[in-house]
Amino acid sequence: MAGHGQRHMASHAYLQSDQACPDPATGLWNRCRCRPDARRARRLPRPCSSSLYPCSVVLDVDQLHHFSMAYSGSKFALACGGYTKAGTESGAKTNMGQPGSHGVQDGCCEGVAEWYAYCGGLHVAYLLEHPDNAAFATPLWPKNGASMFTPVILAGGNGSRLWPLSRQSFPKQFLALDGQDQGTMFQRTLARLNGLEHTPAVVVSNENHRFIVAEQLRVAKMASRRVILEPLARNTAPAIALAALEATADGTDPILLVLAADHHIHDEEAFRQAVKIAQVHAEAGRLVTFGITPTHAETGFGYIHCGDAIADGGFAIEAFKEKPSPEMAAEYLSSGAYLWNSGMFMFRASVFLAELRKHRSDILSACRIALENSEADSYFLHVSSEKFALCPDESVDYAVMEHTTAGLVVPLDAGWNDLGSWAAIWDVGPHDANSNRLEGDVMAIDTRNCLVQSHHRLVATVGVEDLIVIETKDAVLVANKHNSQQVKDVVKRLQTEERPEFVTHPLVNRPWGHYDTIDLGERYQVKRISVLPGECLSLQMHYHRAEHWIVVSGTAKVICDDQELILSENQSTYIPLGVKHSLANPGKVPLELIEVQSGSYLGEDDIVRFEDRYGRLKK
Repeated sequence: MAGHGQRHMASHAYLQSDQACPDPATGLWNRCRCRPDARRARRLPRPCSSSLYPCSVVLDVDQLHHFSMAYSGSKFALACGGYTKAGTESGAKTNMGQPGSHGVQDGCCEGVAEWYAYCGGLHVAYLLEHPDNAAFATPLWPKNGASMFTPVILAGGNGSRLWPLSRQSFPKQFLALDGQDQGTMFQRTLARLNGLEHTPAVVVSNENHRFIVAEQLRVAKMASRRVILEPLARNTAPAIALAALEATADGTDPILLVLAADHHIHDEEAFRQAVKIAQVHAEAGRLVTFGITPTHAETGFGYIHCGDAIADGGFAIEAFKEKPSPEMAAEYLSSGAYLWNSGMFMFRASVFLAELRKHRSDILSACRIALENSEADSYFLHVSSEKFALCPDESVDYAVMEHTTAGLVVPLDAGWNDLGSWAAIWDVGPHDANSNRLEGDVMAIDTRNCLVQSHHRLVATVGVEDLIVIETKDAVLVANKHNSQQVKDVVKRLQTEERPEFVTHPLVNRPWGHYDTIDLGERYQVKRISVLPGECLSLQMHYHRAEHWIVVSGTAKVICDDQELILSENQSTYIPLGVKHSLANPGKVPLELIEVQSGSYLGEDDIVRFEDRYGRLKK
């Protein structure tokens, strides 16, 4: 029997006596075979330890629960340390203040298919005579007793269409792109959940971005339940499967709200209302997708064909449609029966895993094996690279949503944009009187309908329109706004030619701070290094380069071979080639220094680490 003091957070409890072992594919408890209503039920997360009562559940403290039997006439038993029972909701409320009964109360619901009970927070157990029977416990009071959901933030994209601002090492979800000075897209996605009852988020990101995620969570003062780190990209179906498996690993079965980390939503209150509607359907066993009310005949998005209206603001899904031609997109828009496919979802973890097992068991199996071989490091979970490489690359739409019969779409009209191109960045504004979006040191003369960003230098435009101009320290993009999707072709060429502009900015973030490349030439490189208070670089050595360090501000603790030095402003030291060394900031303000490298090879891969507090030692 469940132990004292435990909490059952779901809004439905499902108990069944004849299925007492977990599903071998998902590790979760099997769904019942009785009446259709049972599909809406919450599965028991773990077996009971009592041999007397094969099924039990802990009810939420101080809530009124409505119980119903799948078959009238079945026997039940209650073992509770403080409950009242009545045939009506009002009767149970009336008796709430009275002492509860103790021990086992046996009874028969013959002729009575339901009853109400108030539980003070201990046990309620059922002994069901009929082998296919089930009991349902739904909190009715207080009215806000619905279970919290768990956000799943997918933050693993590479944002190639937003080069040169978005790079492989620092993609668009970690940039502030909407011009509202309210944080990065990742931070805005998490902040958008304020006002909704939810547990800390599960974040799924790339292994190479783990310290960016950690730093942005720290700066925004946001909590995360777990950061799942994919060693390589395998699309949305595996990413969500990893999150669902991790979310159920503790025996719970939460509702998951799956969000991309790089979406813009203007009307956040409308978004929150849509989430509340979706949660009702997710609690009932539906796989909910959010469909965006289209504002124009867009050819860059997939579409959802809506079917019949379902209660509480949802619609059946007739079909998913690929990105259409301009003519077909116009037909979709005029019909009023189509929504843009947003890539946002809400469903119970176990329901998604069951559907994934049904339609793509290979993905589920590969993800489960990869997760079983993962390594935990603080709240990071490093997924096995060897095992995850065997997982198929597939979107959740293709893997599950296009095949399931449990799908449902909730419309969302909230000024949504996936920010998938520079044209989309222009679209979300703000604009001046000539419909330009200008950022940074920009001088625009006789310029219309343009997006111009300056990040380091003055940019001047004269007599142009419909242009995208993005200036960064090491690259400038000039493109026709109507061809902004083709920026990905530039990125492909940069990758083919192995140019550094594909991978990184001159400013590179590290867990200890960041560095900025000031100058790079034949056999030399100059960097400005900033180390956060209390942080340190690894104990390391280089085979092909020597280094000179000059402190600009702050205090540096330097280890060079067997020497330990404390350096302050305007002091310097020399690190010979092949010598173990480290750098730390023991002070309370950032340490700023200039590093001059010289040698035959200056690549970042010429580092041999001996000690590292950030888990970067090679195994």
